[in-house]
This record gives sequence, C-alpha cells and structure tokens, in this order.
Amino acid sequence: MTARSAAAGRTRERLLQAARDGFADRRYADVTLAEVASAAGVTVQTLLNHFGSKEGLLVASMERFAGEVADLRGHVEPGDVDGAVDALLRHYEALGDANWRFVADAESQPTMQAMLEGARGHQRAWLAHVFGPYLPDEPRERDELLTALYAAADVGTWKLLRRDLALTPAQTRAALRRLIAGVLQGG
Repeated sequence: MTARSAAAGRTRERLLQAARDGFADRRYADVTLAEVASAAGVTVQTLLNHFGSKEGLLVASMERFAGEVADLRGHVEPGDVDGAVDALLRHYEALGDANWRFVADAESQPTMQAMLEGARGHQRAWLAHVFGPYLPDEPRERDELLTALYAAADVGTWKLLRRDLALTPAQTRAALRRLIAGVLQGG
C-alpha cells in the first residue's frame, strides 16, 4: 500500500506541475485537461480521479502558486520599503503575467473570483504587515493608506509599467519605489 500511495503522490505532483505550467502560460479556457494529463504522462481519467474537474485542478494548482509567491517574496522586515519593492518585483517578474491573466479570467469564472478575493486579502495583509510601522492607528486613516498602498503595489500597476509602458525592470522598480514612498509620505 505504501508503494501505491507514493506512486499516487508522484502522479499528483506531475499533474500539479503540468497544471501550474499550463495556467501560468495561458488563459483558463485555453488549458485543456487532455494537455495537462498528457504533459503529466497520465490519462484524463487519472487526472479526474485526482481532482474531479478542471476547477478542482485549478484550485489545487493555485495552492502551488501561493507557495511560489511566498517563496519569491521571502521575508521582508516591517518598514523596509526597498525590501518590499524588491519582493514585489521578484513575484511579478516571475508570475505577474500569470496573475494578470488570472484577474482577467476571474470575471467569467466564479471559482476564480472567489480565489481572487482571497488573494486580494492576502495582499492587503502582507502590505499591512510590511508597512505596519508607517500605518496610522486611526482605523479610517489606516484603511485609506492601505488602499493607496494596495493600488501602488498591485500587479496591475506592475503590468502598466512593464508591459504597457515597456519600462525595464530597473525603471519599474524606481517607479514602484516612488509610488509607494509617495503614499507613505502623504499618509
């Protein structure tokens, strides 16, 4: 039974990696169960046995993305603006395009919308932790400052700078640093 369980675990990992790669590179509708199964070296039925559906596969693979985001961001000392900007850029340079496709897809996929709301909550909590020393105690002011920080640090801001305006990573870093510092100084 242990060998069978280990083999099932390896199969699940191959499926999750294939799904991660598919969902990172393409829109949700463009990723098929057949191609994920093929990339993992299994049948579609095996994939369905593990995850039940494409949505189930997506939910499981998003847990993998969350772990990657945490690894990419690493530890940032509260109050370290440069460390926070660097952490955001490591995340967005590696997964920003995938994040942006996910945001676009969430408009038409209820499961993705719920996951996006959760991700937004994690982003806001991360910002509150990292920029906590700069945040006012008064709840309304704190909320307003966090909202402004969220806008400055959002993947959409990164996309605008890197993809739409074609800034280099260094230029993007400087712009994000200026935006975040401006929010903090204005708060």
